[in-house]
Amino acid sequence: MLQTISDYFWWDRLWFPGNLTWTDFEDRDGLVFAKVSHLFITVPYAVAFMVIRYVFERFIATHIGKKIFGLRETVRLKASENIVLEKYFITRLKNPSQSDLEGLAKKCNWTVRKVERWFRRRRNQERPSVLKKFREACWRFVFYLSAFIGGFAVLYDKPWFTDTLEIFNGFPKQTLLDSQYWYYIIEMSFYCSLLFSVAFDDFKEQIIHHVATLNLLAFSWCCNYIRVGTLVMLIHDASDVLLESAKMFNYAGFTTICNSLFVLFTIVFIITRLVIFPFWIIHCTWFYPVLFFPPFFGYYFFNAMLIVLQMLHIFWTYLILRMVKKFIFGNMVGDERSDHEEEEEEETSQEEGDQRMRNGSATGRYPGPKSQRDH
Repeated sequence: MLQTISDYFWWDRLWFPGNLTWTDFEDRDGLVFAKVSHLFITVPYAVAFMVIRYVFERFIATHIGKKIFGLRETVRLKASENIVLEKYFITRLKNPSQSDLEGLAKKCNWTVRKVERWFRRRRNQERPSVLKKFREACWRFVFYLSAFIGGFAVLYDKPWFTDTLEIFNGFPKQTLLDSQYWYYIIEMSFYCSLLFSVAFDDFKEQIIHHVATLNLLAFSWCCNYIRVGTLVMLIHDASDVLLESAKMFNYAGFTTICNSLFVLFTIVFIITRLVIFPFWIIHCTWFYPVLFFPPFFGYYFFNAMLIVLQMLHIFWTYLILRMVKKFIFGNMVGDERSDHEEEEEEETSQEEGDQRMRNGSATGRYPGPKSQRDH
């Protein structure tokens, strides 16, 4: 059964137009073609990226955050050990309802207020500190900037960089250039490393984004849509550089610089993803291929993925413009792009007082007002 599924999945008609088969893409006469096996190298490279990221964040980004921007590690009160509450937190809800809080309070023989405080502290423990978020933004900024510069260097002298009709000239039997190979492998390895590191990061909602990106890149590689893929990567890296730089200054507390960069990011995002992407990239992938070969499954599937991506661009643009409107007109409180830590000053002060009382009892001194001590 598995062999049958594999045969259907790798059926030539799904991946190539006309009567072309996989054997037509064997290297010969100095021509080198993209192969599925090339993508296997992204796994060890992804591990290498994780090691490089750890070293960069640990020694370089941390130094920049602390010495240049004055950031410090957040010291948080830890939730006390409680098997019942911990099991509920992990397996069910992180923010239980009032009725659940009352039930848990009875099980633990605690007050509802104490259970609320436990969940608040437990949620705060899972939130990344400002310094951690700064380190991650710094790492992504360095990569996206390097990828954008490298991608531009790879593409600026290619005929399809300015003439999109050239993208499909000779398709699908277009030879693979060394620069294209490394551009693809490095980008895919980076996104693989982000996917692998999700287990250690606090941004698990990014899983869908990373998986979708990898699927799009892998499919374009297998169908030899590599020229289009490199242009798509360059377009996306252009705005991502500005977004990560805005995040860095936001975490560092430079609000004015952050807002200026975010406005610039918005402009570049709109130009690249609402103008260039649909009217240059999708236009050429939809109308030009039929001039060279009859439509096939890969043609429809690839364009469908690009259209879904464009719909996401429109949705993200709506969210971005709403955010820009809020901080331009002064309606944004704090930073809506970040996850806020829940405050517990009142409980903290109360517990600190209880701790002082316990310390006073242990040493024979009562740390209360003088009038009470003398009474």
